[in-house]
Amino acid sequence: MAEVETSRDGAVLTITLNRPDVLNAFDKAMHAAFAAALKEARPDDVRAVVITGAGRGFCVGQDLAEFREATGDIAERLRTNYHPNVLALRALEKPVIAAVNGAAAGAGLSFACACDFRIASDQASFVPAFINIGLVPDPGATFFVTRLVGPARAFEWFATGRRLTAAEAHQWGAVDEVVEHESLPARAAELAAELAAMPTRGIGMTKRLFERAPTATLEDQLEWEAQLQAAATRTEDFREGVAAFLEKRDPDFQGR
Repeated sequence: MAEVETSRDGAVLTITLNRPDVLNAFDKAMHAAFAAALKEARPDDVRAVVITGAGRGFCVGQDLAEFREATGDIAERLRTNYHPNVLALRALEKPVIAAVNGAAAGAGLSFACACDFRIASDQASFVPAFINIGLVPDPGATFFVTRLVGPARAFEWFATGRRLTAAEAHQWGAVDEVVEHESLPARAAELAAELAAMPTRGIGMTKRLFERAPTATLEDQLEWEAQLQAAATRTEDFREGVAAFLEKRDPDFQGR
């Protein structure tokens, strides 16, 4: 059984974390498989990505069974396994949707928050489990969660290890939408198809602008907007969008 499975539906790639017996906890083999799946998501003909979990969980982070033999150098484990995958996920120049079907805990919560959109089953839960075993947040949780819910609420959440229901996570702003459990795959596919039909290059550049905005000066952000707007006007999708507007028809964007 593959630790991570991928499937294509048109321009949408779905990545399924596939260790359901351990709620899709990460071990070394699953990191390698996830890295391969993220590489599969890079080509231009993939215009939207869905990440979900098999079975009852989305992902509960690190498989602690790996630590039974030897803890080893945790910092090096993060740098070797988690960090490249978080960076590869964020480097995708297309929308990425986390379809959170069950528990998202520890690093699984971090990966969900690294995605661009989060749709949750009403049976999902969100648990920053690090403090519960005496650890600090990783990989990138403090970066992503602060941007979603604000620094004060992020600290309170992660310092207490409080479990949030899907409804609470939605109220806090950590989740964009909550749907009935049985409807999650269809709703994620629907949103992915909608996003895949949009100007992919424009979405990718918009991601970069919002990523830089929290730490940029106004002058730097204005200049970055100007540069990326110039790049956007050179795309085929821009020309199609203008033509469709002038011709009073729906645009047919190709992601180019």
